[in-house]
Amino acid sequence: MADTDAARAALRAFLVTRRARVSPQEAGLAVVASRRRVAGLRREEVAMLAGISVEYYVRLERGQAAGPSAGVVDGVALALRLGEDERTHLDRLLAELTPEMRKRRRRPVAGTVSEGVQVLLDALATLPAVVQNARLDVLAANALGRALYAPVFDLEGPANSARFLFLDEFRARQLFPHWERIADDTVALLRIEAGRHPDDRAMLELIGQLSTRSAAFRTRWARNDVRAHNAGVKVFAHPVVGELALPYENLLVDAAADHTLTVFTPRPGSPAHDAVQLLASWRAASGVS
Repeated sequence: MADTDAARAALRAFLVTRRARVSPQEAGLAVVASRRRVAGLRREEVAMLAGISVEYYVRLERGQAAGPSAGVVDGVALALRLGEDERTHLDRLLAELTPEMRKRRRRPVAGTVSEGVQVLLDALATLPAVVQNARLDVLAANALGRALYAPVFDLEGPANSARFLFLDEFRARQLFPHWERIADDTVALLRIEAGRHPDDRAMLELIGQLSTRSAAFRTRWARNDVRAHNAGVKVFAHPVVGELALPYENLLVDAAADHTLTVFTPRPGSPAHDAVQLLASWRAASGVS
C-alpha cells in the first residue's frame, strides 16, 4: 500500500507541476485574467483539451484511473505540452500504478564496473572519460577523467556528481562556471532515474540527503522537471588549464547495471583539445594517478 501511495503522489506532483507550467494563452484558450487564481491550466481545461471528462482527469491526476488508454495519455500529453522525456516519464509513472509493475523483480543500481569497462576506459588514453550509475556515483574513470573531475573525487564519501554539486557548492561553482544549468540538468536526470528505480534504497537516501541539506536541490526537485542525459557541451574552469568547453557523448556501456560512459570529445586542433593535452602533460609531470 505504501508503494502505491508513493506512486500516486509522484504522478500527482508531476501532472500538477506540468499544468502550472502551461498558461491558458499558450494552450489557445480565451480567458479573463482577472477571474483566475492560478497562472497555469485548471483541471477542467486539461480535460477539455485532452477530450476527456473532468471526473476522469481528476482520477487520473490522483492516480486512481485504472489503465488509461494510449489515446487518453496522448491527449493529456498534448494538452500539457509534454516533451519526449516528459512523456516517457509520464508513461513510467502510470506503469508504476499497475500490479504487474509493482510485483516485478527490480534489480539494484550496481556500484562497480566490470573489468572490461575499466579496460575500455584505460584504452581511451587521450580523452577524459568517466562511468556513472543511475545515482550519479562516479564508479570509474581513466587518468584524464580523474584529473578533470579531481574535486569530485576529493569529496568525503563515495564520489557522486550530485552530492558534489549541491553539498560542496562553493567548489562546484568554481569547477563549473555554468553551475545553474548543470544543477538543473542534474536534478532533472535524477528525477528520471528515481522514477526508473523507485525501490532503490540508496537512491532514496541520496535524494533525502540532498533535499535536507541543500535548498538549491530542494527547490529544483519540487519543479518535477525531467530531462535525459544526452550529448552536449560541458564547461569546466580547471585550476590547471583554465576554462575549457568540452563536447561529450554518453554511451550506455552496461544496460543491465545502468552504467553510462561519458567521453569528452574535443575536436583535434581546437582550443579544448589543446587544453586536454596540456592537462595530460601536467598529470604526467606531476605524477598524479
